[in-house]
Amino acid sequence: MGKIIALANQKGGVGKTTTAINLAASLASMKKKVLLVDADPQANASSGLGIDVREHKDSSIYQCFLDGANTADCICATSLKNLFVIPSHIDLVGVEVEMVDVPNREKVLKKVLDQVKDDYDYVLIDCSPSLGIITINSLTAADSVIIPVQCEYFALEGISKLINTIKIIKGNLNPDLQIEGFLLTMYDARLRLSNQVKEEVQKSFGQMVFKTLIQRNVKLGEAPSYGQPVLTYDGESKGAKNYLELAEELIKREKKTKKQS
Repeated sequence: MGKIIALANQKGGVGKTTTAINLAASLASMKKKVLLVDADPQANASSGLGIDVREHKDSSIYQCFLDGANTADCICATSLKNLFVIPSHIDLVGVEVEMVDVPNREKVLKKVLDQVKDDYDYVLIDCSPSLGIITINSLTAADSVIIPVQCEYFALEGISKLINTIKIIKGNLNPDLQIEGFLLTMYDARLRLSNQVKEEVQKSFGQMVFKTLIQRNVKLGEAPSYGQPVLTYDGESKGAKNYLELAEELIKREKKTKKQS
């Protein structure tokens, strides 16, 4: 049975989509079958993996949400073996209003992913940078959530609001939802601020913080413009190595949890 992990932070620019793309690619390179669900109307996770969203206007996550499309019909292969995507589209912006009268509207994505999750080892959901209905759907469908935190000013701004949202969803919609971990992104060991943020996050969240640090890396920023994860764009780069480490850490954590249970 596939594990569904949402990547969420209502603060933009924290490396959420970068993490979704590159963690998915790294897991796929380790022979895990991975589905990346682009639940952000900006569709950056789709284009960052070389998917032309214009070609998938009628078979995107939007159709799954509102038209009852068969989930399997909306899944696209990527250039990487084992990595598949349900692309997004700008039409997704309207979902908030269009779903007002939909019964159990918070659980639509759960039903969509229940159709296919057993076909994958991991299903990653790239959430939009908000706490609207799409993100609530993503957290209701997920087994766990990774929260990227950038090592810059105002890093912890809004995290308490996200944690509160997670608690509400856990209490009302998805009692099994867990925080998979906090992921420090855009880390630069030379900067005092980066180290201060790292210490603050580790002090606040302890064992819930991933040991892997995603370092600031030019190649990570360049790769999406070529429609590639950093692993295929420059496999020797710091960014590629960091995300491979993160994938390894995630797999080890899961094995450890399974042993304990």
